Amino acid sequence: MSTVVPPPDPEADPRVKAVFDDIRATRKSDFVNNMWFWLAFDADLLERTWAEVKAVMATPSALDPLVKEMLYIAVSVTNGCGYCIHSHTASAKAKGMTAAEHADLLRVISLAAKINQLATALQVPVDPAFEATGENR
Repeated sequence: MSTVVPPPDPEADPRVKAVFDDIRATRKSDFVNNMWFWLAFDADLLERTWAEVKAVMATPSALDPLVKEMLYIAVSVTNGCGYCIHSHTASAKAKGMTAAEHADLLRVISLAAKINQLATALQVPVDPAFEATGENR
């Protein structure tokens, strides 16, 4: 159950409408997903969150857009965010993620989670070779 009620007509607020219009333009789609409707209860939070999402996920960078989506899925699985798992899996599929890539991603997530738990339980010390030393500038 939601902890807030989204506004009944969020686009009546010009700030919210501007964000929703930018979401539509950036994504080249009329679809605005529920996350943004729920965040519209606070225009400041909506604006700041969308600006960060747009900067990280929709702006060209060193990472391919599909890789970004797959990383988002992995973090969402780790954090247990069902909403984000669903929305970013759909986005990854729209960006070309195949069933084989999805299965491989889940194998990596599963393995990383297991090894992370073992390393945490055993409190394995970090190898000096893995420490950042500034030598690779």
